[in-house]
Amino acid sequence: MLLADEKAFAAWMTRHALVPERLLSGWADAEQWQTLVTSMFLHGGVAHVLGNCWFLWVFGNNVEDRLGFLGFALLYVFTGAVAALVQVAVEPGSSVPMVGASGAISGVLGAYLLFFPRAWVVALVPWIVPVLPVPAVVFLLLWFFLQAHAGLGALLAGTAGAGGVAWWAHAGGFLAGVVLAWNWPRSKAR
Repeated sequence: MLLADEKAFAAWMTRHALVPERLLSGWADAEQWQTLVTSMFLHGGVAHVLGNCWFLWVFGNNVEDRLGFLGFALLYVFTGAVAALVQVAVEPGSSVPMVGASGAISGVLGAYLLFFPRAWVVALVPWIVPVLPVPAVVFLLLWFFLQAHAGLGALLAGTAGAGGVAWWAHAGGFLAGVVLAWNWPRSKAR
């Protein structure tokens, strides 16, 4: 679609992306509410997709093993929608289209934190050693605080929508994943 008609592709992306201002002004329009889900499956470029896939590959398989396919799908879509709504709440007047799976993947990270608190991950830590095994709890909490810090900094500077990163969707999705994992029925988690 992109190669055939760039303008049609851009219009299609904008139509299926979540735009906070558009969602809130058309709150009775079912098509606007669908963007809470459709926006999770769109990305702003190859690097955006690869970054999300990497986080999903590192953390998602264990969470899916714990919850099963259906449980994982429910967690993913629910935390992604919550993440988007948190971003909308922080920037209700934004007309910037929001795309990406980062909020949903952040929910997977939050669930991972609760389900696997003693796990270790191999992380890229350029200021210490290029690759270093670290406790997942340290990596995930540091990641969460960096998202919240960047989001707070953008809000205080008045540049919340300018950078193209939905910091509060990341933080909101993570917290939604923590809450959902905390309340997940133990008999349902494998």
